[in-house]
Amino acid sequence: MTANTDTNPGGGSNDIDGKRHTDGVSPATGASSTASSASSSAKPELTHREILWIVFGVLVPVLMASLDQTIVATSLPTIGRDLGDIHYLPWIVAIYMLTMTAATPLYGRLSDIKGRQFTLCISIVIFMIGGIASALAPSMTWLVAARALQGIGNGGLVSQAMTVLGDVASPKERARYYTYFSITYTSAGAIGPALGGFFAEYVHWRASFWIAAPLGALSLFLALTLLNKLPRNERARKLDVLGAILIVLASSTTMFVLNAGGKAFPWASPQILGSAAISLAFWYLFVKRLQSTPEPLIPLGILRNPIVRMSTLTNAIGWASIISLNIYLPLYLQSVLGLSPSSAGLHLMVLMVTVNTSALVGAQVAARVTHYKRYPIAAMAVCILTMIWLTWRLDRIGTWEFEILLAIIGIGFGPIAPVTTVATQNAVRMSELGTAISMMSFGRSLGASMLIAAIGAVIVNALGSGGEQIGDARASATALAANRESAVFAFRIMFAITVACLMAALYTFWRMEEKPLLTSNAGRD
Repeated sequence: MTANTDTNPGGGSNDIDGKRHTDGVSPATGASSTASSASSSAKPELTHREILWIVFGVLVPVLMASLDQTIVATSLPTIGRDLGDIHYLPWIVAIYMLTMTAATPLYGRLSDIKGRQFTLCISIVIFMIGGIASALAPSMTWLVAARALQGIGNGGLVSQAMTVLGDVASPKERARYYTYFSITYTSAGAIGPALGGFFAEYVHWRASFWIAAPLGALSLFLALTLLNKLPRNERARKLDVLGAILIVLASSTTMFVLNAGGKAFPWASPQILGSAAISLAFWYLFVKRLQSTPEPLIPLGILRNPIVRMSTLTNAIGWASIISLNIYLPLYLQSVLGLSPSSAGLHLMVLMVTVNTSALVGAQVAARVTHYKRYPIAAMAVCILTMIWLTWRLDRIGTWEFEILLAIIGIGFGPIAPVTTVATQNAVRMSELGTAISMMSFGRSLGASMLIAAIGAVIVNALGSGGEQIGDARASATALAANRESAVFAFRIMFAITVACLMAALYTFWRMEEKPLLTSNAGRD
């Protein structure tokens, strides 16, 4: 059983239509790939020191991407007030998530063709340009467009970093190096909300975007200098440009429906119904493209792998809940509990710190036990119960109780992320690792985009014009309290949705097969 697992890590992904072959590769190309794989296998293993330098080379891009997702949230009310457009605040986050989502599968496939270093450098440059454009935004329209560009860049940052980790460490050894990723995530989770609140209240919200310039320059330098010894697992394949276009169009129209429905246009209006029909048509064409082209954007073998499917679903649903909390809890703290932007950011630090610290523990446990699903399942159950308690107590909770509950939620969810990622890396071939990890990131981002848009519609409609006063130190207590009742109702709905999503994530994780983790990447193609 062990030998079979090592030689066929993709499980069902290597067997399509009863024939064992590489997706979309002709016999000649397949022979070349086999030779390339053999050549790669003949290369000496990287030393621990060499792996550390490669890991360090991708940690700054990870910090940059993670910081950007947390630093903006606490600035949203201030941005809306400064640019005079509170109603389109959700688009700052939604368009970012949308373009990041649409670009992620393209980065994954590109890295399997052109290599991780090349792909990562492209994403860093695009992210920097988008960040600088956001900092210079004179209007909400400009800012939304710039955030769309920055999201395209972000689509390749974290996914490529996790793919690099899969390239240099086997699934069983991954926990040894995941520690550094966890420290980076935790640092971004701790610094981001507080720094964003500080910028919004004492400097300027534009500083939250300017930070992309120095971090991007450092990331590019490290990627160009430290990733030269990265193992090369890419294969000569064609990039499915039409498939990429179709998935961008399908995702974009879906997000338009979610964001414009009930606000810009009534849900039953011709604009929304027509856009929904167009979205469904694009998704149908994308699926048909996957089935008809010899080298699809997402290989069918990966989609047919049950472990990849369950782990991707778990990541998508679970992380959608956590990301939504991270985005909207600052608004909850300001509108319901009456905190300032900087105070809200400080109180939110505990969520991302505990999520990433707990993720580190989950990775270490998975590397040391056979039944690596048991601990995450128990922790997730505690997370759900705590979220139910928060939903019940949200309008009369004290700050210390809130902090404790948030810490328990983070500790409970954390182990899910590394275990599902390891399970995916353990279930696919090395030449498809980039595509598989990017598909997981795509699912996570798409789920988060949809949930953020839906919750944003509820919250913005509930707050109405009173939302412009949130986080404004000059606003009177009476003005803020006048809108509190509708805010409580909106956030109770949000927390209830979060509970339902976490329960769904627990179910899909329970359904995921617990396949023994491999101890080497050799012979995985």
